[in-house]
Amino acid sequence: MPKLVFITGASSGIGQALALRFYQAGYHLALAARRTAEIQAWALSHGVDAATFKIYSADVSDVDSITAAGKACIAAQGVPDVVIANAGISIGMDTAVRGDIDVMAQTYATNNIGLAATFHPFIDAMAERGSGALVGIGSVAGIRGLPGHGAYSSSKAAVISYCESLRGELRSTGVKVVTLSPGYIDTPLTQQNRYAMPFLMQPDAFANKAFAAIESGASYRVIPWQMGVVAKLLRLLPNAWFDRALAGRPRKHRQISGPEKQKGS
Repeated sequence: MPKLVFITGASSGIGQALALRFYQAGYHLALAARRTAEIQAWALSHGVDAATFKIYSADVSDVDSITAAGKACIAAQGVPDVVIANAGISIGMDTAVRGDIDVMAQTYATNNIGLAATFHPFIDAMAERGSGALVGIGSVAGIRGLPGHGAYSSSKAAVISYCESLRGELRSTGVKVVTLSPGYIDTPLTQQNRYAMPFLMQPDAFANKAFAAIESGASYRVIPWQMGVVAKLLRLLPNAWFDRALAGRPRKHRQISGPEKQKGS
């Protein structure tokens, strides 16, 4: 019986790269996203056997939507061996702008509540079976807060801590919790960044390393490893040095409109 992987955010970027890597390893695919037509087009263009995958329409920021997709997956394909909560958004913010508080709420709804809701339908079934892996996609940006990235950095810090908590909770069940923290990956999320992105990786290279980490049962992995070293060094810097090092660094693009367009840009 082929293994099954459930992946959110499978309509682009890392999600598609992960889907292809697992498919190449012989897994069947359960692919969830809002943009289902993009998944269908991707599967067709990559010659993915129609008998090996199913697509689930879901918005991870809507708890009922993503949990329904998980339940539909179990009903149609069985309990997955691997669940990857990959869907996420990255938008710059300025706390002085009222609309950006809504951006922060949207970021948390997707990156944090959506991640937990993605795992929710599968936990009891995996625990009853005594096996499985729940994979949360964090970020190196979650290791230390970056100016202009208040929503994204804090959401990814929460992903890392949440997955650590969940790992302890499920330790005796046989269900593994894996946290992957990517550095800079060449995807639509990063292509508009206005700052240098050291050790930039292609999505397929990331997917290869992520697949190896998941298969090995790693509890936490920074990919690429060089960014892990950089992140640890940044974590050790005294606050004054860290602040000075990032002074003047271009900020991430904000979701801007109307009269607030110039504020904080």
